[in-house]
Amino acid sequence: MTDDEPTQGERRTTDESLRTERRKTDSHLAGTLGALGDAGDDLVAKARDEADSVLSDSRDRQDEKLVADGQLEDAADGLEQQRADEDAALASERSRADDEATAARARRQLALASLLAHERNDTDLRLKLERTRADQVLSSREDFMAMVSHDLRTLLGGIALSAELVNEHVAANAPIAAVIGYANHIQRCCGQMNRLVGDLMDVASIEANKLSMVQELGDLVRLVRDTVDAFQPAARLHAIELICETAQGAEFIWFDPARILQVLTNLVSNALKFTPKGGRVTVCVESRNEEVWVTVSDTGEGVPADQLIQIFDRFFQKKKHDRRGLGLGLFIVKSIVQAHRGRVWAESTPGQGSKFIVTLPRVLDCALV
Repeated sequence: MTDDEPTQGERRTTDESLRTERRKTDSHLAGTLGALGDAGDDLVAKARDEADSVLSDSRDRQDEKLVADGQLEDAADGLEQQRADEDAALASERSRADDEATAARARRQLALASLLAHERNDTDLRLKLERTRADQVLSSREDFMAMVSHDLRTLLGGIALSAELVNEHVAANAPIAAVIGYANHIQRCCGQMNRLVGDLMDVASIEANKLSMVQELGDLVRLVRDTVDAFQPAARLHAIELICETAQGAEFIWFDPARILQVLTNLVSNALKFTPKGGRVTVCVESRNEEVWVTVSDTGEGVPADQLIQIFDRFFQKKKHDRRGLGLGLFIVKSIVQAHRGRVWAESTPGQGSKFIVTLPRVLDCALV
């Protein structure tokens, strides 16, 4: 059985239940409309019977009066014709009323059928859209789990190979430098695995609305400078100019240093990752009214306009099967910034680079979530 067979089975059950309920609705409406029509016909028939009875009584009284006055024989011919004309007019009027009632009933049934069809089409469309979104989420999750599994196996494979080489070199009394190199590789793999597991734990915490935050009054400018300094070796290695533009002095605000460091690390590493050799990455801090803005700009390939909002979605990747990330970083960035009551967005012109802007309030409520 494939992974999607249970889902397809559930959907077939849902579709059959929906069809069954619609058949019940149709049957109930038909019965209700029929009962209402019959009740209306009965009321009309009763009213007409009463009207005929009243008319008959009136004519009987008129005949009695004519008999009493001795005028019945003289008025008989004209009276008969008059009453025949009245009966014909009444029958014609009732026939017209019946036709109008039948037409009105047909119009009501047609309007109801049209409304029902519209509502059902709307329901079907919403169901289709919801299933499409669900399929996309499932597909994203499957791709994501496949990438996580691939990365973990790759890192574990690297650790296993390096450990085996360490054993071989130690047994052969190889130079210590070679052993240290393999040990360093094991450490790097462990660090990458730790970051991967950390991202997964953060996503789980965010989904459970339990992202841990420990705020304190700290110097944001210094944190930014320290972050840029930490990335200078990586920037030089790739021939990228990494610039920090901050005002002189400190910018003290309430924030979680570890979480904002996570944000800065992600944005700067992304900027370096997508900037070609000879390019430039600039990190800027500035005060704007009641906010502090941190901007990370690069001269990379840029982001298409239709992806500027999507890039902050969970599991999103700029290019399908891009092996440079799992599509979690910017989602975590957005969640951390929002937990600080801040904002984050991206601006970009394809071919001219990107700019990621984070704003944090200068005065922060001490009850962070």
